[in-house]
Amino acid sequence: MFELCVITDRTLSNGLSEAEVARLAYAGGADIVQLRMKNSDGKEMLEQAIKIKAIADEYAKFFIVNDRVDIALLSDADGVHLGQSDIPIEYARELLGDDKIIGISAHNVKEAKEAESKGADYIGVGSVFTTSTKKDAHQGQGLDIVFKIKQAVDIPIIAIGGINRGNIQDVIRAGADGVAVISAVVAQKDVSAAAHELRDMILKVRPNI
Repeated sequence: MFELCVITDRTLSNGLSEAEVARLAYAGGADIVQLRMKNSDGKEMLEQAIKIKAIADEYAKFFIVNDRVDIALLSDADGVHLGQSDIPIEYARELLGDDKIIGISAHNVKEAKEAESKGADYIGVGSVFTTSTKKDAHQGQGLDIVFKIKQAVDIPIIAIGGINRGNIQDVIRAGADGVAVISAVVAQKDVSAAAHELRDMILKVRPNI
């Protein structure tokens, strides 16, 4: 499906807007950008979403909105990523239709299998390593959770949480179909170069699995 997903975070992007980060990430080889604006109002988020959708189309890449089904609909994003506390997938699917991508965060095998049974297109697995960008109760579960969920479901899994150039190949070896990163790309001085390096590292290890 996709190998490198870059998630936006304005607090880390060195003054760049989400749309500016998206353009640089796509240019560097990111397959998908996920718009994440936890502390912004709907108007501002929609403005950025519309801009990113246009950029994604320009690069023939994917664009997904975090949490907000309404923003995904209004911006004609390719889909939405939902957490366990967001609206249930069946309602999101009813609103978005069958052609849109819906990803679901899962922290254990039970959640992953349930998401698959309800029609998720992929599973976001994590947090694999400890991360400061998302404070929750599922920090640093390790590579074992990637392996277990990969064995339990038939849809793609995307690992997230503390993934960087030092551990990304281990995550792929553990069974992840792709990875989602925030600071490893968004916080870097050269966003495009950081995205390019990570995707290259994924491609180098994948044929050896």
